[in-house]
Amino acid sequence: SHPFCDVKESDYYCQAVLWAVENGITTGTRPDTLSPDAVCTRSQVVTFLYRYGGSPATEKTFFADVPEDTYYYDAVQWAAQSGVTTGTGANAFRPDADCTRAQIVTFLYRALKQ
Repeated sequence: SHPFCDVKESDYYCQAVLWAVENGITTGTRPDTLSPDAVCTRSQVVTFLYRYGGSPATEKTFFADVPEDTYYYDAVQWAAQSGVTTGTGANAFRPDADCTRAQIVTFLYRALKQ
Protein backbone atom coordinates (compact mmCIF):
# COMPACT_ATOMS: atom_id res chain seq x y z
CA SER A 1 0.00 0.00 0.00
CA HIS A 2 1.07 3.61 -0.50
CA PRO A 3 -0.11 7.03 0.62
CA PHE A 4 -1.51 8.36 -2.67
CA CYS A 5 -5.16 7.95 -3.64
CA ASP A 6 -4.36 8.86 -7.27
CA VAL A 7 -1.77 6.10 -7.83
CA LYS A 8 -2.97 2.55 -8.44
CA GLU A 9 -0.80 -0.48 -7.77
CA SER A 10 -1.30 -1.42 -11.44
CA ASP A 11 0.10 1.92 -12.72
CA TYR A 12 3.43 1.47 -14.51
CA TYR A 13 5.01 4.17 -12.31
CA CYS A 14 3.76 2.84 -8.96
CA GLN A 15 7.10 1.25 -7.98
CA ALA A 16 8.97 4.41 -8.99
CA VAL A 17 6.63 6.48 -6.84
CA LEU A 18 7.16 4.18 -3.86
CA TRP A 19 10.93 4.41 -4.34
CA ALA A 20 10.76 8.23 -4.55
CA VAL A 21 8.69 8.42 -1.35
CA GLU A 22 10.91 5.95 0.53
CA ASN A 23 14.00 7.91 -0.46
CA GLY A 24 12.61 11.32 0.47
CA ILE A 25 12.56 12.60 -3.09
CA THR A 26 8.87 13.48 -3.08
CA THR A 27 6.05 13.78 -0.61
CA GLY A 28 3.45 14.36 -3.31
CA THR A 29 1.45 17.49 -3.99
CA ARG A 30 -0.66 16.93 -0.85
CA PRO A 31 -0.44 14.31 1.90
CA ASP A 32 -2.59 11.81 -0.05
CA THR A 33 -2.07 13.00 -3.64
CA LEU A 34 0.81 12.67 -6.10
CA SER A 35 -0.84 14.33 -9.16
CA PRO A 36 0.90 11.90 -11.55
CA ASP A 37 -0.37 13.58 -14.72
CA ALA A 38 0.64 17.10 -13.71
CA VAL A 39 3.49 18.82 -15.54
CA CYS A 40 6.56 19.47 -13.38
CA THR A 41 7.91 22.97 -12.89
CA ARG A 42 11.59 23.83 -13.02
CA SER A 43 11.64 24.20 -9.23
CA GLN A 44 10.07 20.77 -8.71
CA VAL A 45 12.61 19.04 -10.96
CA VAL A 46 15.66 20.57 -9.27
CA THR A 47 14.09 19.75 -5.89
CA PHE A 48 13.82 16.06 -6.89
CA LEU A 49 17.49 16.08 -7.94
CA TYR A 50 18.60 17.95 -4.82
CA ARG A 51 16.83 15.48 -2.55
CA TYR A 52 18.20 12.54 -4.55
CA GLY A 53 21.67 13.98 -3.96
CA GLY A 54 21.14 14.04 -0.19
CA SER A 55 20.10 17.70 0.20
CA PRO A 56 23.65 19.03 0.60
CA ALA A 57 24.37 22.36 2.29
CA THR A 58 24.29 25.37 0.00
CA GLU A 59 25.59 28.89 -0.10
CA LYS A 60 23.38 31.79 -1.01
CA THR A 61 23.33 32.75 -4.66
CA PHE A 62 20.99 35.16 -6.31
CA PHE A 63 18.00 34.61 -8.50
CA ALA A 64 15.58 37.50 -8.17
CA ASP A 65 12.60 35.17 -8.67
CA VAL A 66 13.54 32.59 -5.99
CA PRO A 67 12.43 33.84 -2.55
CA GLU A 68 14.25 32.44 0.50
CA ASP A 69 11.00 31.25 2.10
CA THR A 70 10.09 28.78 -0.67
CA TYR A 71 10.46 25.00 -0.33
CA TYR A 72 12.71 24.94 -3.38
CA TYR A 73 15.13 27.73 -2.37
CA ASP A 74 17.98 25.43 -1.25
CA ALA A 75 17.45 23.13 -4.22
CA VAL A 76 17.78 26.01 -6.68
CA GLN A 77 20.88 27.29 -4.87
CA TRP A 78 22.41 23.81 -5.06
CA ALA A 79 21.53 23.51 -8.74
CA ALA A 80 23.17 26.85 -9.51
CA GLN A 81 26.27 26.16 -7.40
CA SER A 82 26.80 22.69 -8.83
CA GLY A 83 26.35 23.72 -12.45
CA VAL A 84 23.03 21.94 -12.96
CA THR A 85 21.50 25.25 -14.08
CA THR A 86 22.60 28.75 -14.86
CA GLY A 87 19.04 30.01 -14.79
CA THR A 88 17.16 31.50 -17.68
CA GLY A 89 19.07 34.77 -17.93
CA ALA A 90 18.86 38.19 -16.29
CA ASN A 91 19.18 36.76 -12.74
CA ALA A 92 16.09 34.63 -13.25
CA PHE A 93 15.41 30.93 -12.72
CA ARG A 94 11.70 30.90 -13.65
CA PRO A 95 10.76 28.42 -10.89
CA ASP A 96 7.09 28.15 -11.88
CA ALA A 97 7.73 27.61 -15.59
CA ASP A 98 7.09 24.17 -17.05
CA CYS A 99 10.26 22.09 -17.22
CA THR A 100 10.64 20.90 -20.79
CA ARG A 101 11.93 17.45 -21.63
CA ALA A 102 15.13 19.07 -22.93
CA GLN A 103 15.62 20.90 -19.63
CA ILE A 104 14.93 17.79 -17.57
CA VAL A 105 17.48 15.65 -19.40
CA THR A 106 20.01 18.50 -19.23
CA PHE A 107 19.47 18.86 -15.47
CA LEU A 108 19.83 15.08 -15.06
CA TYR A 109 22.96 14.96 -17.22
CA ARG A 110 24.66 17.78 -15.34
CA ALA A 111 23.63 16.50 -11.90
CA LEU A 112 24.76 12.94 -12.52
CA LYS A 113 28.02 13.88 -14.30
CA GLN A 114 29.39 15.42 -11.08
